[in-house]
Amino acid sequence: MAKVKYYYDSVNLAYRKIKTRKRKKFGYAVLFLLASALFGFLTFVILLNTPYFDTPKDRTLERELENLKLNYAILNKKMDQIDDVVEDLEERDNNVYRTYFNTAAIPTEERKSGYSKINRYAALQGYDNSTLVINTTERIDALSKELAIQSKSLDQILKLAKAKDKLLSAIPAIQPVKNENLKRMASGFGYRTDPFTKARKMHEGMDFTAKSGTPIYATGDGIVERADNTASGYGNHIVIRHGYGYETLYAHLSKYNCRPGKSVKRGDVIGYVGSTGRSEAPHLHYEVHKNGKVVNPLNFYYGNISAVEYVAISKIANQENQSLD
Repeated sequence: MAKVKYYYDSVNLAYRKIKTRKRKKFGYAVLFLLASALFGFLTFVILLNTPYFDTPKDRTLERELENLKLNYAILNKKMDQIDDVVEDLEERDNNVYRTYFNTAAIPTEERKSGYSKINRYAALQGYDNSTLVINTTERIDALSKELAIQSKSLDQILKLAKAKDKLLSAIPAIQPVKNENLKRMASGFGYRTDPFTKARKMHEGMDFTAKSGTPIYATGDGIVERADNTASGYGNHIVIRHGYGYETLYAHLSKYNCRPGKSVKRGDVIGYVGSTGRSEAPHLHYEVHKNGKVVNPLNFYYGNISAVEYVAISKIANQENQSLD
């Protein structure tokens, strides 16, 4: 029940009821509703823009963000495991497979080079967790490149494995003169005394003394590249290109048993011992080249001598004596 309000009429000395007009009542009601609506709108705007009050949508987005962070953490852990596996593959690839097939290792710088960061991850910048996303994406890209390089390497190793028999046949693996035909192994690979100038100089092969006319054998399968006497000091000489980076040279021959362009097999007679060119006595000067560089022939006699014979010949070869050419 509404309260009745009175006012004091000083003229008539009596209390009278206060009568409110209907129009005035309606105005108060409208004013109250407008004030309530304005207050409600302002409250809504404040709550919407105040971080201390989460809306259901905010809470949903926050949960999704936490899930993403967790997933990225799990992904990085898995990438750590993949990194370990890839490093193991790379280690075996360089130090086992490529060593076995006598192929150069892939440098670490090439395997780990990754991609250039310039503008590659620009689309991922400007977000709250850009650093996390960019770092993870970068790791994935680097791993992808490493795996691509490793895949190509294994393809190459597979081809080498299929050609293994050809490789093993091509590698120089026997002495060019049989032991029973040798007087002695006169000089080895390394610095020796020149028989003409008496100066100490690099001797890039091995000298085998034998009678003139002693057969000389191809030490590996290949193609005869040269059989002439145009190279200074070598006299009559033969060069065989074996492939896989290998070449052998046979110098001071008395005569040839092959011609340029001819295919030869390991053990074929290609010429005969002599003393042509810059030579002090009948002997064979023998060189092995790998990828354009001379290497010690002593490391390639595993095909036809025993361990005892190898030890004996290595002792002689390592003596700094006088060469025969």
